[in-house]
Amino acid sequence: MSTDVVPLILWILLIVATGAGMLISSHLLGPRLRRREKLDPYECGVPQMAGSRDRFPVKFYLVAILFILFDIETVFLIPWSVVYKGLGIPGLVEMFVFIGILGFGLYYLWKRGALEWE
Repeated sequence: MSTDVVPLILWILLIVATGAGMLISSHLLGPRLRRREKLDPYECGVPQMAGSRDRFPVKFYLVAILFILFDIETVFLIPWSVVYKGLGIPGLVEMFVFIGILGFGLYYLWKRGALEWE
């Protein structure tokens, strides 16, 4: 076995052990209170305020899509931040252009009222 693979295997084992430890400890230490309200779907013990077939406003979905869009921006920022020294000034300028375009999009949506709740 190559010595390059050993840290990866140890890391994977640590991740699996952490997840299993959390599940086991929550099962052993967690409360065992069972009430009818806790068994209702999607409400987590809070009394339902409306029926499950009610419609959501379109703005709810718009904000969800915007969240995903700006979350994907982070996916591009993290690898860039790891290698930014190797990219030099052109890489820095390209990232400023990328952030500028996204910032302009956010400003446009803000001025159009897409982020306003009623």
